[in-house]
This record gives sequence, structure tokens and C-alpha cells, in this order.
Amino acid sequence: MVNQTYTADVLVVGGGTGGTAAAIQAARRGAKTILVSEFPWLGGMLTSAGVSVPDGNELEFFQTGLWGAFLQELRQRQPGGLDNSWVSFFSYDPRIGAEIFADWVQELPNLHWISGQVPLEVFRQGDSITGVRFADFAVTAKIILDGTELGDLLALADIPYRWGWELQSEWGEPSAPVTFNSLTQKYPVQAPTYVVIMQDFGEAIAPEIPSAPNYNPSQFTGAWDGYGAETFLNYGRLPGGLFMMNWPICGNDYGEGVGRLIESDVSRGEFIQESRWHSQNFAHFIQKQLGRRYGLAEKVFPHTSTAFALHPYYRESRRLVGLTTVREQDILPIARGRVASIFNDAFALGVCEAIAVGNYANDHHYPGVQFPLQPKSIRWGGRWTGTPFTIPYSCLIPATTDGFLVCEKNISVSHIANGATRLQPVVMGIGQAAGMAAAICVELNCQPRDLPIRKLQTALLEDNRSKALIIPLFNLPPNRSDWRHWQLYYLDNPQAYPVSGDCPEFAFDKALIQEKNRFQGIFYRLEPQEYRFTVTAPAAYQRQNWQLVTLRSHIDEQLRTYPHEQLVTLWGHYNHSGNWLLVEHLNGG
Repeated sequence: MVNQTYTADVLVVGGGTGGTAAAIQAARRGAKTILVSEFPWLGGMLTSAGVSVPDGNELEFFQTGLWGAFLQELRQRQPGGLDNSWVSFFSYDPRIGAEIFADWVQELPNLHWISGQVPLEVFRQGDSITGVRFADFAVTAKIILDGTELGDLLALADIPYRWGWELQSEWGEPSAPVTFNSLTQKYPVQAPTYVVIMQDFGEAIAPEIPSAPNYNPSQFTGAWDGYGAETFLNYGRLPGGLFMMNWPICGNDYGEGVGRLIESDVSRGEFIQESRWHSQNFAHFIQKQLGRRYGLAEKVFPHTSTAFALHPYYRESRRLVGLTTVREQDILPIARGRVASIFNDAFALGVCEAIAVGNYANDHHYPGVQFPLQPKSIRWGGRWTGTPFTIPYSCLIPATTDGFLVCEKNISVSHIANGATRLQPVVMGIGQAAGMAAAICVELNCQPRDLPIRKLQTALLEDNRSKALIIPLFNLPPNRSDWRHWQLYYLDNPQAYPVSGDCPEFAFDKALIQEKNRFQGIFYRLEPQEYRFTVTAPAAYQRQNWQLVTLRSHIDEQLRTYPHEQLVTLWGHYNHSGNWLLVEHLNGG
């Protein structure tokens, strides 16, 4: 029974990565905004799902918008810094991430956050969505955004969506299957993971981790073969002796009957319980193999089982049928280039619709299956990263429904391309753009499909709190006075976008040098974009051999041309887990 009806300019349903970003951005723009979340933490993948070792948009000049602001807050709040694991350049205690989002929401008087609620019904007037009913209240709004983890509003509103694979005949995607097969049947979407946080108890003996029903140790045998136990644990190392367990190799990905997630509330609950048991069994196996030094983390998540995330890490959800669809071709590199096209068949003819940037490799998870994908990884900064690509605004808009936008993994994207568009930074960028679009639609009293794209792009580029990158350029610092000029130039002239991803003729300011992070040693070039460093000073690290990596474009250029077997002086941060030095400045010694 509805006891109260709220009214708002913008309603965001779901407090995940995209939904949280959308609500914050809409409210910062001035819209009266209501955010309704299922869980007591905001941030989804970055916090409540426990994936506090995020991937993608790691290059320094891609750290813009709310994503960049989030990283800046983490750097200020996380004791010991963010360089702790080897799978990512950012790892943090999820409690700190949740605090940041809660603080951002708290400072906005026009943003009303209600937690512990799920949508039950969507209100329609003709082709427009007008409101959403929850257990004991309803909300009506001018623009409604689906920020749920599994695209639940799409189903409730009968908005056309996709679930599962598309064949190669659909869009000509090179990695799509030619026919449906046993893989597409068993895993219609990528497998989720129920993240569990483990803890190093050191000299103490950790409490025993009981096995859950259906424990089968053979499922996990060989999980860290080829890595070693320490390297395995350091994959998702967090500060404070914690380890994020989100391991794909004989680990805790779980996809048995994954279609149950959208069949009914009961079947979804059964799947979630099983996936949690699977992670408990993995933690039990780790403790059995590596000893009682390792146990379940204490007091991390705000519920009884404090080591287990509040919900699974969903890699894929229902996917909107939008005005356009992002396909695999739209995320792959241009011929002989390092970037994807910003102007291609998926975008409106004659207009570059880019509103967010991603750069992760196309990564799919099917337990026990190696699925080959067209490569989109590139060597940059002494390491592997992903081809940068853009997200078009029209993939957030339903083909036939008004008053509605999506802002999560539920954008209009193919199953294949979802492997790259689902990552945390790009979803946060999608959410920021969706929130900005919703607020501007309220200002202009227009539908999302009628919003002038340049109005939205300019607002993102000029946002006074967290201006957001739209066109990925490796060597364009967001603090340069001509940053906005070049962003707009390539929006206006997408045919001029360089295949290298570099703006022409750039000179860089020198980086800030911190004496305490100074190292000397011999530089070795093993291969193009593969560098080693033998330390000569300080004495504590003498004769150690480290990989050299960087997130800064001008350092990348210097490393590519630095003389082999020469003495070099570097400033940066050493990462024990990855055995690399993250270089922030270098000179000749």
C-alpha cells in the first residue's frame, strides 16, 4: 500500500556505480533529485559489491569527472595509498569508498536518498514513464533513471531489452558466434562473482572458515598454479592486511543457472545464495591450503556476514534496446591505430555523440571456458592497457519510451561489447552523463531524445565541480588552458581525430618531484614498451630488479626513447605486489 507519494525532477532507482554518479550529478546541476537504493552503501561495484580494486581509465589524463574526483578523495583518505595490488593501480578499503559517496550525497540538500527499497511497479502515461512504486511509497518525476544492477526497471516498465548473446549475423561482430551453442546456452550472460574479503591474521590463528553446502574442492584445485600463493593473494591486496577475492581461474566466479537472475525474485534469491556459498567454499579452500593465518575479514561490510559483499558483482544485466547500440566494432582500435573511432556507424550520422570514455580490454567471464575475443589491448607506459573508446549518448535512450534513461551496465550494448563497457570507471562516466542529461532535460522541459547533444557535451566539459573527459587523448592534461578547445575541436571534426590518440605538438610541464621517492639505477629496454630497472640507490633496494610503468603520457614518451643500459634517476612509487615502479618523473641521473 502506498502511504506517501514524493515528487521530484529526477528519480534515480538503484545506488550502484552509475546510479550514484547520476544522482549526484543531477543534484549538483540543480535538479530536485531522489535516489532510492536497495543497499545501505552507495557505489555498487566500487563499494557494496566489494570490487574495491577497479579496472580501467587508469591513465592519468583519463582520470576526470566524478571518477577522477573519487580517486582524489581516496588518495586523501586511504592510509598507505592506493598502490597495493597488482591487478589495478587503485586498491582501497571499500568502507572508505562508501564514506565518500555518502558524504557527497549528504552535502546536497536537493538530493534525497532513501535506502533499503526495491522497485515494485513502474507508472506509465502512454509512451512516457512517470513514476515508480516501492513497498510503502511512490515517486513521480519528470525524468526517471534505471541504475539497478540488473536493469530491473526495464522489465517492470516493459521497455524492450536484450538478455544473452547476439550472433555474428546481427551486427557482424568479429567475436560473436556464428550459431548458438552449448556456451551461449549455459552462460547467457557473463558470470557474476560474490566477492569475499579475507584477512591476514599474522601471528594469530584465524577463526576456521566452515564449508558451505555442496563443497567440492576439485572446483578450486589449481587456482593459483603458475602464480604462487603470495602472488595470488596480492592480486587484490587491500590496505590493512586485507585481500579482495574476485579470482577468475578456478575461483569464485559463479554462473550455474545464471538465467535465474531475471526469472523471479525467488529464483534470483536462490542464485545469489548459491554464489555466496561458492565464495565461502573458495575461502574455506584457501584457508585449508594456505593455513589458518588467513581467515574471513572482520567488520568490513555492514551486515552480519561482514566479510561478504552486500550483493554479487554483476558483470552483465538486461541491456536496453536503445536508439543506437554499441557493438564490438565500436570499441576496437582503428586500423594501425591506438584508439577506437569516435565517429562510426553506431553514432548518429554527422554527429559525434560521445559522452563518456572507457579504455579497458574486452574481458569476458565464463567459468571453465576460454572464450577468444578480438584483441583490443595495447602496450602503453611499459604495460598493457586497453584501446580507448567512447560511449554515445543515444545508447542511454530507449527506442520508443520517453521520460527515461539508463545509467548502468544496462545501456544499449551488445553482449560482446559489454565486456569492455561494464567496467567501473566507464559506468561512472555513463552515470555522470545521464544525470547531467536528466537535469538539463528538466531545465529545457524536453525529452531525453530531444536534448541537443552539444548542450550535454558542453555541460560535461565545463562542470564546475568535476569536468569530464569526452574525447580520449593520451597527451592532453585536463588542467591545460586549451583542454576544452581540443575536446570541442574533435567533437566538431571527428574525421580529424588522430589514430595515435595524441594531440599534435604538445609540450608537458615538469612533474612535481618528491625527494623521498627518489631512486637511481640502470635502465633496460627489453622490448618496445617493456622496461626493467636495476636499483643502485637507495641501499635498501640495491640490486633489486623492477618493472617500470607509468600512467603519465610525457613519461611514456621519455621511456620510449631513453638509452638502453644507462644510469637513470627516477621519482615514483614502488609496488611490492606487482614488483613495479610507478614512474612519476625521470631524468638522466
